[in-house]
Amino acid sequence: MITLRQLRYVEAIARLGHFGRAAEQCSVTQPALSLQVKLVEEELGVSLFERLPRGVRPTPEGAEIARRAARVLAEVRDISDFARINREPLTGPLNLGVIPTVAPYLLPPMLPLLRARHPALKLRVRESRTEHLLDALADGSLDVLLLALPVDRPEFETMAILEDRFLLAMPASRKISGKVKATAELIKDDRLLLLEEGHCLRDQALAVCDLRESETGEAFGASSLSTIVQLVANDLGLTLLPEICLSVEAEGRGITLLRFADPEPQRTLGLAWRKSSPRAADCLALADVVGEVGRERKARTV
Repeated sequence: MITLRQLRYVEAIARLGHFGRAAEQCSVTQPALSLQVKLVEEELGVSLFERLPRGVRPTPEGAEIARRAARVLAEVRDISDFARINREPLTGPLNLGVIPTVAPYLLPPMLPLLRARHPALKLRVRESRTEHLLDALADGSLDVLLLALPVDRPEFETMAILEDRFLLAMPASRKISGKVKATAELIKDDRLLLLEEGHCLRDQALAVCDLRESETGEAFGASSLSTIVQLVANDLGLTLLPEICLSVEAEGRGITLLRFADPEPQRTLGLAWRKSSPRAADCLALADVVGEVGRERKARTV
């Protein structure tokens, strides 16, 4: 009979690609972890991992078993959450994942507000790209995500909270009439500066401008909006900035902001959580705080 402990070991090895790191994360010695994996392999009659000079790689059977193990472990965590749920939302531990183009702008005002309204909440936050956060939500290491919607994963529930409009940022040295509106055609005549591949904001900007990767003419992809804003200020190109970031990234930075012609392009920010999770009430309470902070940020923009 395979145990939950053995499933944790298999899932950790597959995720980390290394017996030693998996043993450290699972708080067990490497020989003990290796023995448990061997017992699982004997029980199932398959080899789970291919040993490499540096680390391990799941076999096809091992990858599928690790994927199923992650799902089982997530369900177990949801059972534990269900047992802890009480009438008061946002109490106890909550693991929140946030994408990088939201975290610096909504988290600083959100965290004090959450602490004041929900003092029993023990919030842990992870900032990462969408694809990594979705995998962490699926395996149960995160409880809820704050990200751009839609999310094309049928195992998750989502809730839209805020519409975040895009503005065009250009160097302040360029003289533009106050009546001019930004358009996709205007951007096509210049260099569009983007975040590096893997950021959902990059794909959204390309969609707004009706551009393909090969048409951007950019020299590189930046890792943060702050870097891109500095490049724009130094007349190296244009970029799209989401409305919630402007009070942080745009003030006093030597850039000019243009609203787009109607209909203004925008992204939808919201929450995602597992359908099996019993924490819907927590998500609703969190959504209230996110919406309040987001609307306050938007009210301070141009």
